[in-house]
Amino acid sequence: MSLLDQLRDPVVLKGLAQVGVASALAAVVLGVSYVRNLDLESELGRAFVRGFVQVVAMGAFIGVLFSVPFVWTGGVVLAMIAIAAWISKDRGEGVPGVLRVSFVSILFGAGVVIVAMLAAGAIDPTVRNLVPVGGMIIANAMKTNSLALDRFKGEIRSNREEIEAVLALGVPPGKVVSDYTTTSVRASLIPMVDSLKSLGLVYIPGMMSGMILAGANPIYAAEYQFVIMAMLFAAGGLTSMTSTLLVGEYAFTEAEQLKPFEAADDREDAEGASGG
Repeated sequence: MSLLDQLRDPVVLKGLAQVGVASALAAVVLGVSYVRNLDLESELGRAFVRGFVQVVAMGAFIGVLFSVPFVWTGGVVLAMIAIAAWISKDRGEGVPGVLRVSFVSILFGAGVVIVAMLAAGAIDPTVRNLVPVGGMIIANAMKTNSLALDRFKGEIRSNREEIEAVLALGVPPGKVVSDYTTTSVRASLIPMVDSLKSLGLVYIPGMMSGMILAGANPIYAAEYQFVIMAMLFAAGGLTSMTSTLLVGEYAFTEAEQLKPFEAADDREDAEGASGG
């Protein structure tokens, strides 16, 4: 089906009506933010519009991909990883080598899981399966990486004086930040662990529901949903562990001194204060 045929499909118009209802509900949140002076409506509004445009564009793109050879999906997945790294670096702005760390970590964490699941047959080697499922795995790895970077940056900033004092005593850098690394990995995995704990009791994922509505065996749908959750957890865990290990390496100079963890805005504020 061509892109034009997809746009002409009557179900697309039905979907737009549903989008309108969902957007109205989201607008309530923006209105409450404005009334309570939370100053979130601008960021939330942009994120909401951006998310809609991006997901529709991806849907159209996937529709076009259905007509191309499977080998091209490797480039698509790699591009998704690069975009995920670019988005994730914003949460870790100021962390030394943050873009490189994000790309390598997400590539490793998501890549290992995708390749392993392709080999095991959990992901069919088709565009229709690899791009959506691979996208879920990459997106989860991105979120976990962002949480790990943000927490690690906060830990270093809060404990900088203590870290520098311990370094002055001759303690190896890796040992100095090991506790902060552990804390960051644990914090980044909390949402995933909570999702696993509530799976089937509170949290009934959309994929399982969709498979059941499509007529699949409910037990198999539950089994496959658990496979998906396990893949997401594995990708997130590998990503956050790799990310914090790499940051732990990049955080120090060759002289084993702690590098500054400052975002561009922080540096400008510091320069302005010193200039004033």
